[in-house]
Parts: sequence; C-alpha cells; structure tokens
Amino acid sequence: MEISSKNHWDRNFLILILGVGILLVFLPVYEPKAQNKEVEFNAEEMAEKMIITQGNSLIPLSDPSGPEPEVVQKITVVVTAYSSTPMETDEDPYITAAGTWVRDGIVANNFLPFGTKIRIPELYGEKVFVVEDRMNWKKGNYHIDIWFASYWDAKEFGVKKTYVEILES
Repeated sequence: MEISSKNHWDRNFLILILGVGILLVFLPVYEPKAQNKEVEFNAEEMAEKMIITQGNSLIPLSDPSGPEPEVVQKITVVVTAYSSTPMETDEDPYITAAGTWVRDGIVANNFLPFGTKIRIPELYGEKVFVVEDRMNWKKGNYHIDIWFASYWDAKEFGVKKTYVEILES
C-alpha cells in the first residue's frame, strides 16, 4: 500500500513540475496588448522628460513651456541645513514629516504647509524647494532647514540670513 501512494505522489509531483516548466517557457511569449492608449508610453519621449541623478534615480524635468510660478510673498528667514543622521532627525531619518523620502530640494519649516514651493534666490537662484518636513518647535516659524545628502555638506553650509520667495501653488 505504501509503495503505490509513493508512486502516486511522484506522479503528481512530476505533473506539477512539468506544469510550472511549461508556464515558465510560454509566459514570456504572452504579452497582452494595452487596451487603452493612455497606458502606453514612448520610452524616448519619457527619457527626454527625465534626468538621471546619482546614476540610478530618475527625476522629472520642469516644463520650460509652462508659466513661471508667481511669487506670492517674500519673507526674511534664517536658513540652516540638516542631513539624514539619527542625531538630526526623529525615528526614521529618511522619511520626511509629510511621509515622503528625503531628496534634493526638500526643506523643513514649521509655518508653511506641506507642499508649499519656495525659492531662495540669493543662495540658489531659480531653484524651487518644497516644504515636506518639520523642525524642532524651538527653531520657530521663520527658519528654513535645507536637506543635504551629506552631514558634512550640511555642516559646511552653516547659518545664513536671507529672504525666501513663497510661490503660488
């Protein structure tokens, strides 16, 4: 009795292996066509709208044909820098208070809402920064903290007093 159940098991196992093998052989051949043209994209067109940073990340380029963002307000602030080190951040040093990953162009501020776009013309010209992080409440509302990838770059930045342009959203 035991011999026949072992043969039965071997046969079922063999059928399973053959079935998986057939799937692996024919699965790459089957490529369903997109039913909606909006789903399709042109890789060359996409590459023209993206740039590669640090050799492995894609970020969108701004649209030069789009309108220039309007400055809503100018305020004088103290500007400092921070990095993703445990001594400068809370629980997860790579996640902002807004729940996004830290990246170039992120700033922390306690007064402006998340997603507010700003420029710091005296230091960075036309570069646009986005408020996605918060700071220690002791630093107050008129303080901007710029994220840097390197602790030493942030330390070298120091403290600067300048104005920021708050852009329309």
